[in-house]
Amino acid sequence: MKKLLILLFTSVLAFPLSPLVFAQDAPMKAAKEARWEGTVIRSNPDKSTLTVRDSNSVEMIVQYDSSTQWVSQEHGSKKVNNIDASQVKDGDRVICKGTREKEGMFHATLISKRLSHSR
Repeated sequence: MKKLLILLFTSVLAFPLSPLVFAQDAPMKAAKEARWEGTVIRSNPDKSTLTVRDSNSVEMIVQYDSSTQWVSQEHGSKKVNNIDASQVKDGDRVICKGTREKEGMFHATLISKRLSHSR
């Protein structure tokens, strides 16, 4: 009977701890996708960055790398064109999707150059 009580007591203590032990082996949750849009005020191809100012005059340094997808799209159009980084210039309007790294820094997985309406 004592052995049964000890076994029961041990299992009651061990069971709540088991998720903590196994949770350490679980992969980290992916970072939530963020969005930043505004006007490119400064580009630095050597550092692979764009400084983008939003409509509230808040600036964000957007970092990109070889895995960043570059596209252009006219407002209201469903047609998306693949472009490269050299086609985005200071003064262009962009929408960036990716993750916020730290205050004032953003890592882009997608940069979409917004094109004006054709008139």
